[in-house]
Amino acid sequence: MEFGKVAPTQLANSDFSLPPDPALTTATLSLAKPVQQLKVHVGCTSWGRKEWKGNLFPAKTKDVDFLQEYVKHFNCVELNATFYRIFEPDTIAKWREKTEANSNFKFCPKFNQTISHLQRLRGVDELTTAFYKSMLAFEDKLGPMFLQLNDNFSPNSFNELKKYLQSLPHDLPVFTELRHRNWFMQPKVEEAVFEMMHNMNIGAVITDTAGRRDVVHMTLTVPHAFIRFVGNGLHPTDYLRIDAWVERLKQWTKQGLQSVYFMMHQPEEVNAPVLCDYFIERLNQKLNLKLQRPRLLPTNGTLF
Repeated sequence: MEFGKVAPTQLANSDFSLPPDPALTTATLSLAKPVQQLKVHVGCTSWGRKEWKGNLFPAKTKDVDFLQEYVKHFNCVELNATFYRIFEPDTIAKWREKTEANSNFKFCPKFNQTISHLQRLRGVDELTTAFYKSMLAFEDKLGPMFLQLNDNFSPNSFNELKKYLQSLPHDLPVFTELRHRNWFMQPKVEEAVFEMMHNMNIGAVITDTAGRRDVVHMTLTVPHAFIRFVGNGLHPTDYLRIDAWVERLKQWTKQGLQSVYFMMHQPEEVNAPVLCDYFIERLNQKLNLKLQRPRLLPTNGTLF
């Protein structure tokens, strides 16, 4: 992910501390129904990475078998392919069939770019219907869908966003990712958009990236967290940031958090499973969970 990217020389001097929780987060969690155990889904941004052959996948894994191998290690995937194309339901159904070995697996698709970026939520009723028809083919494997707004989609388009979110079906979870700086520069604007999402039961994506700390807003509009974490090639700060997230998730869980979807981005995706493994290991330790860790294969006596 190029969004929020900074030069490696800037990382050591960057402030990666997580902001305090806004009042809406505290209120949202206080109203949540108690759950016996936090539901956690951790995954990468793709299942088709050739770089994983020989260290996560067996060396001779065929491309057609990547998804079946991926589900042995992760229980969700951020599905960016749907941003570029609305797939036929038959294709979606074939993907779903390849994940049957993992009963907890979820696809988390991104809304198509024609809806969000090209037509900017205007006149997209038919496209949205086609998108939802495609996504419904995932059946029980469909996780939260997320609407990523263009970097230049500003608060000037608040009414368009409100109208579009109101038009969506209410029985499928949706999260919205805001990127324009002006959503976060004025407290009243920020409060208004998140309050609107809260009232509609729409989630707010939290994007943790080095160069845009404003989008690490820490606002939960529903008692579920959808976090897109952008690492920096296993730089030491990646691990410190993960530790901070584990502590915050532990705190949120005590307050009423019901589930978390944690999507790992790395500039070189060969590193993504390594940091996922660290995240899951720390979660298991701190929250007394028993999440399955990815089974990394030794490579010349080392991992990766």
